[in-house]
Amino acid sequence: MLRRVREALGGARGARPPVPRGYARRLPEAEAATRADVVALFTERVADNRAAVRHVGADELGTAVAAALWAREAKQIAVPADLPYGWLAELDGVRALADTPPLDAGALAGVDAVVTGCAAAIAQTGTVVLDGGRGQGRRALTLVPGFHLCVVHADQIVGTVPEAVTRLDPARPLTWISGPSATHGIEMRRVEGVHGPRHLEVLVVEDGLLAP
Repeated sequence: MLRRVREALGGARGARPPVPRGYARRLPEAEAATRADVVALFTERVADNRAAVRHVGADELGTAVAAALWAREAKQIAVPADLPYGWLAELDGVRALADTPPLDAGALAGVDAVVTGCAAAIAQTGTVVLDGGRGQGRRALTLVPGFHLCVVHADQIVGTVPEAVTRLDPARPLTWISGPSATHGIEMRRVEGVHGPRHLEVLVVEDGLLAP
């Protein structure tokens, strides 16, 4: 069989035609004339992906994290060991389990939520990217709990996937998240939470960086 395939391809050997590489690396200026436009587009696309999204100031982050977890009636959460302390400073009545030593699958399945940061965020697709860096934790930490609360700083948001790729290290474990985990069976019925969190909420920390 392979011989016949090689023979069939024999006439096509030779120099391969060039592959166009003129990718659109930035958003059109009409969509992203200012930083505020990029952040606004990210917010819109996150919502399109069926995730919740809110904007908060840097001094409001601890309160916003606590409010999001209380709204979900979370009693116990998992967090990366190096999550900034201030993010949980206002949390009351919720037990936070640091992932050190690594929590086992049973412990992760028993928490109500996970709180992390991210490595980058993409406006065009409403995607957050985690690479296991500071405040993000290992991949299992964000795949097992049913609710993922992700903090995104405005300066982490770029326009397009190519822009994000230039910021990321391909040698790191990259997790690309565009809304809650979802799948479709043969009945074409959408089911959420099968391969990851059923709910995603993004807190955009504006940091006063929305100037042009």
